[in-house]
Amino acid sequence: MALHVPKAPGFAQMLKDGAKHYSGLEEAVFRNIRACKELAQTTRTAYGPNGMNKMVINHLEKLFVTNDAATILRELEVQHPAAKMIVMASHMQEQEVGDGTNFVLLFAGALLELAEELLRMGLSVSEVIEGYEMACRKALEILPDCVCSSAKNLHDVNEATALIRTAVMSKQYGNEEFLSNLIAQACVSIFPESGNFNVDNVRVCKILGCGLTASSMLHGMVFKKETEGDITSVKDAKIAVFSCPFDCTVTETKGTVLIKNADELMNFSKGEEDMMDAHVKAIKEAGANVVVTGGKVADMALHYANKYKLMVVRLNSKWDLRRLCKTVGAVALPRMTRPTPEEMGHCDSVYLTELGDTQVVVFKHEKEDGAISTLVIRGSTDNLMDDIERAVDDGVNTFKVLVRDKRLVPGAGATEIELAKQITSYGESCPGLEQYAIKKFAEAFEAVPRALAENSGVKGNELISKLYAVHHEGNKNMGFDIEGEGPSVKDMLEAGILDPYLVKHWGIKLATNAAVTVLRVDQIIMAKAAGGPRAPKQRGHWDKDGWEEEPENFETHH
Repeated sequence: MALHVPKAPGFAQMLKDGAKHYSGLEEAVFRNIRACKELAQTTRTAYGPNGMNKMVINHLEKLFVTNDAATILRELEVQHPAAKMIVMASHMQEQEVGDGTNFVLLFAGALLELAEELLRMGLSVSEVIEGYEMACRKALEILPDCVCSSAKNLHDVNEATALIRTAVMSKQYGNEEFLSNLIAQACVSIFPESGNFNVDNVRVCKILGCGLTASSMLHGMVFKKETEGDITSVKDAKIAVFSCPFDCTVTETKGTVLIKNADELMNFSKGEEDMMDAHVKAIKEAGANVVVTGGKVADMALHYANKYKLMVVRLNSKWDLRRLCKTVGAVALPRMTRPTPEEMGHCDSVYLTELGDTQVVVFKHEKEDGAISTLVIRGSTDNLMDDIERAVDDGVNTFKVLVRDKRLVPGAGATEIELAKQITSYGESCPGLEQYAIKKFAEAFEAVPRALAENSGVKGNELISKLYAVHHEGNKNMGFDIEGEGPSVKDMLEAGILDPYLVKHWGIKLATNAAVTVLRVDQIIMAKAAGGPRAPKQRGHWDKDGWEEEPENFETHH
């Protein structure tokens, strides 16, 4: 008879073996706060134009070099449950407004760090939460008063450039003038009068070589593909789009053909050729001179296409086919039939050209109001171009946010200090223990200008006291001057460093929600992970240069 082993008394005896549980302030709350603080510290150094880059190697060994918080978090695959909540908050910010992910992390991290101080002082969690929520509501009430200007006319490229500049600057400091101008042209050219703007309509095509300043913008689409046939450029193109392979249709049923002599064999294959000829001829006679296909191109079909002077382009991805249909106004046909005039698309020119040493096919519109515009980005390395693409993404999203809400607030820490100043005075007017939490909420806003200052190599405390001084005099647009010597301040409205109102609005809301959610947890109960024993991990030696090299010793024991 097996010996009965008694379990430890208390909570553990209810759970299976191997389950862990942590409860109370010390074990659960502070542990969660510590994890979130670590996460915020990581991305904090990447905040602002002088932010450092992170090198992230994801689980597929793809290398990312970027200071875009959304990308860093996406590739890190954070495991800690509490830190995951903050990651989700910044992910929501990415979906909601497309920029300001780092602000959410920074702010939520600061809120939790200060909450820890309050809890150690002896406030209860519920008082901290209550204070934070009151302060958040107050902040969102004050925020509209911080609005310093609003976008007047988004159809004007120069104005759009000035507004996109701030978002691009934090990713590509030094190239922001050139890039924001390109992005503004691309956005304005596809921004319809009716006023709904789709981010997906600005495409990015990355081509290695040259430098960033050789990048350009086209109306229409660019594909990194070669043409199939001999014809490489067509003016005033009529385009037939097929989502099927460019080949003669195979019969549905299997059939056996008995061929008695050589003549029958000749006739049989000739019938196939004639059929193909007829197909291609029908397409040509419908007026088409470019054929785009989603599948493979048969040699026989290609021969006839060359004979009838049809340009053939093959696109592998069905997304590309859809976008092309949208650009040229065509309908993708599921089988090789003669297209009607309505089903064919039109664009001014289709041509094969070479950029660097990459062959690209360009579908180009001359006039402005195309449905899709493409930024052709040039750069010396793939990582650099990926980073530029993220900057473009932020710029386009900023444009979209401004289409929804035209209000702007001053950037570079000006809004944050103004909010901090007003919330501190609001906290002083509140009775009860919440006032401590409200003041801490105000203090958390200081993390933003402090991070900007520390990344630029300026002492944070000096800058913050300076900012408070000018804000108390009533200059609410004063922010940190990054180009200045030491902790200098200047008027952000004149400098043109403005953030969209919605980015701040959602950022404050989501960060507070995330911080409150993390604080509300008072017990962590982890069941034993399912599955058998894990295979031993083979860890490489930390001193090796490449990831490919053999690890010296396998660590087999856990």
